[in-house]
Amino acid sequence: MNAAEPTLQNKADGRSEAKKLLLATMRLTVLVLSVLLIVFISVDTFENVNFLDNHAYMTFQLWVCVFFILDFFVELIFAKRKWHFIWHRFIFLLLSIPYLNIITSCDITLSADALYFVRFIPLARGALAIWVVIGYVSSNAVTSLFMSYLAIMLLVVYFCSLIFFQREHPVNPQVGTYWDALWWAAMNMSTVGCYINPMTMAGKIVAVVLPVSGMIIFPLFTVYLTNYVSRNTKKEDQL
Repeated sequence: MNAAEPTLQNKADGRSEAKKLLLATMRLTVLVLSVLLIVFISVDTFENVNFLDNHAYMTFQLWVCVFFILDFFVELIFAKRKWHFIWHRFIFLLLSIPYLNIITSCDITLSADALYFVRFIPLARGALAIWVVIGYVSSNAVTSLFMSYLAIMLLVVYFCSLIFFQREHPVNPQVGTYWDALWWAAMNMSTVGCYINPMTMAGKIVAVVLPVSGMIIFPLFTVYLTNYVSRNTKKEDQL
């Protein structure tokens, strides 16, 4: 046996471990930055701060988007099937572009509703990151899918409630507090509906997005419960 073979194997193992550590660190950082963006947007919404005038937020979002783009290319470098990775993750790159900073720098005029929706694009990237991370940590495919959709559902409800509150509160007497907006978002996600009627264009758009999301996500809960009961029944039969 060649004496150099164990050394080469050790180097290969070391590179593999370094790769796993780097990717895990990048994914964790993406999640942390996404949470910080949510906190930033939430504080600005509740305190009625104009985010375009908030230099700290605009700078932070820019660097967050830069890191998201860096994460995409790092993952691409280590991907075994690069074209497959690009095909399935290209949306990640599109959502990582700092559109809000570009719009501001180029003096592009958009409506207040459109600007507020653009602000949430990096958070959509963070939501997809949660989907991927949960898929990595879960050993069961059905459980992974269930947890991913549960996380997406909660994020969609929260983001839509923030948008609804920020746009509707100044003009809609039915939206007195944020909790009214959260209740409205939860009821529309469940497709039950709510007594509050949107008055702004952003509110009407969100009123369409929420029930459509609910109709897509809630049937997956039925699939998960059916699979869970089936697996437990088989285990009992084997005992």
